[in-house]
Amino acid sequence: MKTLLKTFLILYLFTVTSCEKTPLEPMLEVNVQDDINYFIWKGLNVFYYWQEEVPDLADNRFGTFNELYTYFRNFTEPETVFENLLNRPEDRFSVIVDDYIRLENSFQGLNLSNGIEFGLVRYKTLTNNVFGYVRYVVQNSDAASKNITRGQLFTTINGQQLTENNFRTLLFSENTTYTMGFADYNNGDPIDNGDFVTLEKTDLQENPIAIHKTIEVNNQKIGYFMYNQFASNYDAELNAVFSNFKAQNINDLIIDLRYNPGGSTKTATYLGSMITGQFTDMVFSKELWNQKIRNANPPELFINNFTNKIRNTDSNGSVLVEESIKSLELNRVYIITSSATASASELVINALSAYIDVKLVGAKTVGKQVGSLTLYDSDNLRKTGSNFNTDHRYALQPLVLEITNKINENYPNGISPGIDISGIELREDFENLGILGAPSEPLLARTLEYIITGAKENTNTKKQYFLNEIYDSKLATPASNRMISEIIEFPLR
Repeated sequence: MKTLLKTFLILYLFTVTSCEKTPLEPMLEVNVQDDINYFIWKGLNVFYYWQEEVPDLADNRFGTFNELYTYFRNFTEPETVFENLLNRPEDRFSVIVDDYIRLENSFQGLNLSNGIEFGLVRYKTLTNNVFGYVRYVVQNSDAASKNITRGQLFTTINGQQLTENNFRTLLFSENTTYTMGFADYNNGDPIDNGDFVTLEKTDLQENPIAIHKTIEVNNQKIGYFMYNQFASNYDAELNAVFSNFKAQNINDLIIDLRYNPGGSTKTATYLGSMITGQFTDMVFSKELWNQKIRNANPPELFINNFTNKIRNTDSNGSVLVEESIKSLELNRVYIITSSATASASELVINALSAYIDVKLVGAKTVGKQVGSLTLYDSDNLRKTGSNFNTDHRYALQPLVLEITNKINENYPNGISPGIDISGIELREDFENLGILGAPSEPLLARTLEYIITGAKENTNTKKQYFLNEIYDSKLATPASNRMISEIIEFPLR
């Protein structure tokens, strides 16, 4: 949300909150687990998008702290408390984490990783078995040092076949080292090829600005930009990419969001403003919060506008970046998507489609039109709040808002190229993924053809396009599929 929140700070009321503690002092001996349970209830009671629909989150649900603590002692762990207060199955994305430092790092692209970003796909016939395909390799990683490349397939970890039942344990456990066994495609039922590599996970910083270049085709200059996370600490570098495109006077722009699971809504607004520039101060997106948040604030606080300036501050209000946006003032943009394109990526597509001609090439997106907020155990639920609880590292990432474009549209079931928005449906070919950024890479090649000829016909009907991809490495990170609202500060009263 925009910086007006510094002036019009969010105000909200608790029935059982810090301001009511005097008449409700608990007689029970309170432990850390009780603190965490109360923090979970308080955070969801205030901010959860579906707060009014969950009986246990009602303002009058508990008359005393004793009642609240006693009730939640029936649950074995904080994760269970959190899960039982959510509006499932409608809420697909709210999460609780036990280490907010890992969460914060993940939002900025820092994760425990060996450097392989991959997807997992069911076999064509042995459908309980899965294989992995390497999407790309992060620079300066262990995988990069061992010459792992895009397009390689793997089927075993430590000699054990990957299946739907064991892939989480084998690939995403606390173990930081494993041996990966590679395979050949074999028409969708991969066969081991005898190659093995032992890989080690370390704290790895990924620059989300993966590729940016200008491609000349038929005397046209076409900018190509692959962007893999809306991480606010790279906003200045993002602006520099567009400054370069502007200097080269490109005719068209391709933004590759096929592996981008989302991130900061503010960065999404910056990117939309870089692509355009002719809509400064007009509505980029609208946010709908729960009733108690809406009642406490003027409606303009829930509008995000196109802007001509990047201004990012830290938690203390100190300016980190302040510079003019380098806008291209385009009336058309081409965006590459996949089944991993989510959240802030979908927001950019949706918001821009209300103003300019957006054309898509790729697969249907995730369908995440809701955003979250990081909540901490302090008096005002912020990390900078008073009485910040240092006895644990739990944080909440609940869904707190629904977001639309200026005409109140969004796509909760995902955005389908050629159906919801003009374009071409085309999935990646696991047997021929190509080199990212190369004009011959299948999705980029088809987008370039689309730009030059305008033709939408798709003759690719190879069956491997329809194998079922079930998971990917980014989904296992704390920041997976998050659209983050960046409220700076607010008090309780």
